[in-house]
Amino acid sequence: MTNIDTARLLASIEEKTTAANLDNIRRTMAYQAFYEANPEIRWSFLASMVSRNAGWNMTDLQLDMFQRLLPARVRKQLFSLYERANWLIFSDAYPQLLLYEAHKKEQINMIDHLRHFRVSAFMEQVWRHFIKEGDGQKLLYSLIINEQHVIGSPVIVQSFYKEHVFSRWPYRLQDLLRLNAVFFPTLKGELYGLNAHHFTSVDKRIQLGKKLSALLFDPKLHDMFLQFAKTVPHSGSREDYEQYCQYRTNNSKTLRKCYKIIRHEDTIRPDWYHYGGVKQNWLSEPNKTTHRPAGALFYWKRSLMNRTSKLFKRKSKAVD
Repeated sequence: MTNIDTARLLASIEEKTTAANLDNIRRTMAYQAFYEANPEIRWSFLASMVSRNAGWNMTDLQLDMFQRLLPARVRKQLFSLYERANWLIFSDAYPQLLLYEAHKKEQINMIDHLRHFRVSAFMEQVWRHFIKEGDGQKLLYSLIINEQHVIGSPVIVQSFYKEHVFSRWPYRLQDLLRLNAVFFPTLKGELYGLNAHHFTSVDKRIQLGKKLSALLFDPKLHDMFLQFAKTVPHSGSREDYEQYCQYRTNNSKTLRKCYKIIRHEDTIRPDWYHYGGVKQNWLSEPNKTTHRPAGALFYWKRSLMNRTSKLFKRKSKAVD
């Protein structure tokens, strides 16, 4: 390729990333489409399914019980947290995926252009190793590690979220009671998943990501999760999977009926790898476990929350 051709390709990647990063719906489906075209990049399917859960969490904030339990200001801050993290991860990861796709088509050498998209030096090493050795497991874990660091400074330790979200009682209570979970549904109506807590700890987020990847790619379950993803377009409503199972969330709306498009400002991102490096256990496999459906306890807690919320007669206003 000529320099002009390369410049056009890089510009095209930037344009595609911006277009697909418009909202949670587009991000989720872009990750999934990439995985279907490039199944060797397993992180993309993990990102798609976790992004589905982010959308469900966003629309949950508009449910009657949350409007009774939480002021509009708090719910808006929680939505901002989910949306910002979702946006940041995509803005970093998706150009890497598109560069790999171009590399695979022998259009460019992706390693030469990772820095154009401000990709961490850590991922530069990992992609080089993957292209040479084809070590998909290391790439999967490395992308988990990288993206959890990408949201570190702009979200987790950012003063706004630290003061208005992580130090406040709604976040601490849901963390204590483990009210947040990541689910992978099947068309049979089963919900497999794990509790998500200690969100402020990068170690815990990385360990959760690895455990979720072990669940998602469990040979006995993976095809059922993929079948669900291919069959059910992501809308942000829990009705996406509740239509197949015994659990119900009253009046769960789609994401685009709940929220306007959010415009994000990118920030200068120092390379996290230069400031801390990688712990060896981040790249090790989690302990093996038998995966079982996990929806019952989560929905029991939600039922309890819903009954509690009815003690509060007034609802806070909807958040847009």
